[in-house]
Amino acid sequence: MKIGKETVPRSAICTSDEHSITVRGRDLCSQLIGRVSFTDYFHLLVTGREATPAATAVLDATLVAIAEHGLVPSVQASRMTLAAAPDALQGAVAAGILGCGSVILGASETAGRLFHEIDQRAAGAEGPALDTAALAVVREYRQAGRQIPGYGHPLHKARDPRVDALFRVAQQAGADLRYVAVAEAVERVLPDAVGKALKLNVSAAIPAVLLGIGFPLLALKGVPILARTAGLIAHLNEELERSIGFALSYQATRELQYDGPPPP
Repeated sequence: MKIGKETVPRSAICTSDEHSITVRGRDLCSQLIGRVSFTDYFHLLVTGREATPAATAVLDATLVAIAEHGLVPSVQASRMTLAAAPDALQGAVAAGILGCGSVILGASETAGRLFHEIDQRAAGAEGPALDTAALAVVREYRQAGRQIPGYGHPLHKARDPRVDALFRVAQQAGADLRYVAVAEAVERVLPDAVGKALKLNVSAAIPAVLLGIGFPLLALKGVPILARTAGLIAHLNEELERSIGFALSYQATRELQYDGPPPP
């Protein structure tokens, strides 16, 4: 992805003067504080548009769905960092977010790119024609040695239960379900494309519903990052009250098997 370079710094997000603070054309103190939820404010900050009721419902649901995920590697890294430096909450949060990539949290962005590519290939088609476009793109991914993001889960062998919950929210809110249809088309063609039936997980459900409310493709990764930050703060607050960071590190060293060269 190439980012252009401007010679004059410009931003349409925020400005201020001696008497006021303006965010996306709204007065922060009289029009936003106490008048909009954080979910709606996040939507406004990212898109520059006020959230529709459908956008509020869908974005809020995705943030709730992905905020907490137990003692995954990012949470362990965060808690161990705080155990070693209890005065550096910000560093511990950062430690948990820095691992956002193709496996943890970042899969929502790559799944969104997959769905966008299939949608363009299908050119608005539905039914068998959509499945044909999905199969072609998935096969191209496989031939290029690329993973199919957002499908399969180590615990939830049937569909990740969060998938149907998010799809239900989107449908009830009246959101555009085009990308939900694309995501389900991928699920249908995966047995032919990869030889096994991999079911949707939450990392595919999130872009499927967010793209349907017009959330920017390039900002998709920001949603799980924002959500997981809330979960990390909860874990770090617990870590300060009941520290398990060093216990987590002891677990790793206890199971460690050295397979390097023997001592001289």
